[in-house]
Amino acid sequence: MGQTLKKVRSDQTGNLTLTFRRRTIFEELEERFPDLTELPPELGLIVLSNLSATDLCLAACVNQFWASLANDEMLWNGLCRATWGSVSAYRHRDDSSFSYRKLYLELDEGTLTFNADPRLGIQYLINKEILDNTPRAIAHFIHTTNRLDRRQVRKFVSQRRDVLDELISLHNYANKFLANALRQFFSNIDAPKQRGDELQALIEKFASRFIICNPECGLNEETIYVLCYSLLLLSIDLTSPHVKNKMSKREFIRNVRQATMRVDDELSGHLYDNIYLVGHIAPQKW
Repeated sequence: MGQTLKKVRSDQTGNLTLTFRRRTIFEELEERFPDLTELPPELGLIVLSNLSATDLCLAACVNQFWASLANDEMLWNGLCRATWGSVSAYRHRDDSSFSYRKLYLELDEGTLTFNADPRLGIQYLINKEILDNTPRAIAHFIHTTNRLDRRQVRKFVSQRRDVLDELISLHNYANKFLANALRQFFSNIDAPKQRGDELQALIEKFASRFIICNPECGLNEETIYVLCYSLLLLSIDLTSPHVKNKMSKREFIRNVRQATMRVDDELSGHLYDNIYLVGHIAPQKW
């Protein structure tokens, strides 16, 4: 807390003396920040637009004026769309009973439920008429938010292959380097812990989507699949502390050449450099 300088004149000597009075934190805050009631409502909304949902709920408890601003539909509309980019309920915004604040709270509840049990979370959102019960609507919901646990996303789409197909169709890998595209893929859909049928199915779908996005790459789906699997094995080799003798660039190029003749050594070398410099393809689990 700061200090306030106060002038006091002595009646006897006429000399000017100085005393200090310590200001309270509340006095300092009053000097720095005007109350929202002193600002035009437009400026008050701009100030509150920087708050999270929790802070907005707390601001609404200050007084009636703060509550009228903190519960403004424009603020909650922005919070909803910034957190969940696509939900079917946005189409019902013209309904007189529609409330973005209520929608935010229900979306938050549905997200928490999804992260505990994805099937129940999606069913909750469908029952609340927030999501349409279609693979495309569910895929758009998953694709446009970062609030969902990616392990639960993988668990859900492994049981709903129709949603997985729609979700992968939303990914755009046009003009992306293969290693970076695969890394992006596994940042959206968590990689399985073990190599097996589930991982194989994910890589096959990625390879198909990569070819669709890059028809001029000169490679087919089988070759992309082989390269993706090679990159996963290389990632484990280079990043695992249990592997003492790391695979060299020459060894990786030779292994790729033996697996497929469609890839030139220069591309294999660039793929090796990417893993060596950038890091693991799927670091969440491996």
